[in-house]
Amino acid sequence: MKKIKFTTTQIILLSFILLILLGSILLALPISSANGNAVSFIDALFTATSSSCVTGLMTLPTFSTWSIFGQVVILILIQVGGLGVVTVMSGLMLLMHKKLGISDRLLIQDSFNLSTMSGLVKFVKKVLFGTLVVEGIGALLYMTVFIPKFGGKGIWISIFNSVSAFCNAGIDIIGDNSLCNYMSNPLINIVTSMLIIIGGIGYIVWWDLLRVFKLYSFKNKKFLKHLTLHSKITLTVTAGLILSGAILIFIFEYNNPLTIGEMSLLDKIQASLFQSITTRTAGFASVPQENLTNASALTSIILMLIGGSPVGTAGGIKTVTVATLFCSAFSTIRNKNNATLFGRRISDDSIKKAVAVTVFFFTICVASTILLLATCNTSVINAVYETVSATATVGLSRNFTGTLNIFGKIIIILTMYLGRVGPISLAIALSSKKVSQNVISEPTEDISIG
Repeated sequence: MKKIKFTTTQIILLSFILLILLGSILLALPISSANGNAVSFIDALFTATSSSCVTGLMTLPTFSTWSIFGQVVILILIQVGGLGVVTVMSGLMLLMHKKLGISDRLLIQDSFNLSTMSGLVKFVKKVLFGTLVVEGIGALLYMTVFIPKFGGKGIWISIFNSVSAFCNAGIDIIGDNSLCNYMSNPLINIVTSMLIIIGGIGYIVWWDLLRVFKLYSFKNKKFLKHLTLHSKITLTVTAGLILSGAILIFIFEYNNPLTIGEMSLLDKIQASLFQSITTRTAGFASVPQENLTNASALTSIILMLIGGSPVGTAGGIKTVTVATLFCSAFSTIRNKNNATLFGRRISDDSIKKAVAVTVFFFTICVASTILLLATCNTSVINAVYETVSATATVGLSRNFTGTLNIFGKIIIILTMYLGRVGPISLAIALSSKKVSQNVISEPTEDISIG
């Protein structure tokens, strides 16, 4: 009997499936429910998928449905799903002083989509340590607000919120309206926003910034020029999207009494900025999403589509991917042979990958939207908002997730999974054979474009 051999990408996909199934079984137990009555398996599966895929869409309110045991299960799923099953397992192996073999290193390389196997053990250690430090600081800052309000329970709420924010999950156990009650609280807004951004920019950017800060003085105004091209693109696009998104939402919602219309000017700015940041796949809401104007909803959809940055906890098409596509397009318009950014040429391989990721991503979004509209009674804007949020693993909803029927729940479950593992990774994993390079290539023929 021939032994089945899985590729590294297939192992990664299967590891998430196993994590989701294990979480579903645990959440379906009566001990996981706050009232002692087991929830339906489909809702347990939905919750486990949303937690493992760090999405945040929920058919049942997290704070009132689940017991402490259930909440602990959800938090573990968020943490493991955010870091990646392979990363956590590798960390446990290192903790037990076990060496990582070639197969383990290949898994780590594929899970983070890294181009080299050099220094992978050190990379994993820094990721786990950095995550622990950032989440710990976030939890301590949250405690200054939640302990005075909730007492001892505030410690657990702070830890849960910090992990969820850093992993860009957007799941909380504070109440049934996310962070709407804290839309005017500067500390909650700032801490949550910083955790979202730090988790979303990616670990590669972390280490690159630290490298530059160590080598070059802060007084040197040109110290940022020493960053890698990846870091420059990530930081520039991230800052640009957050700022432009906040300005547009501020303008579109300024007179909307259902969102920020009746707030002070400072609170309007704060709420607009938070909405722009949370759409970068975080999923926390400080204003009801269903009350947004159509212009703000469309702006949020675009921001959700783009998402965060590679090799981080965020989802979406990713900032670097979008920058690469735009750069390639403008280079073509200007009849330039090469696409360049910050004085560096972007490789043709990177452009091809960017196109592939974007096409697969949009295919999932469109297919999910059509299926959702065919099976659920809702508006187009609600369906698009839901499916984009699921594919980009954001977690924002126009108060629609809780109304999904059985077919709608299955569609969103599959969409969240596909959005987390990545369209291009799924395509590679489902390839039964490696495509060999032909010695003689096919003949070339021009076609009409545009």
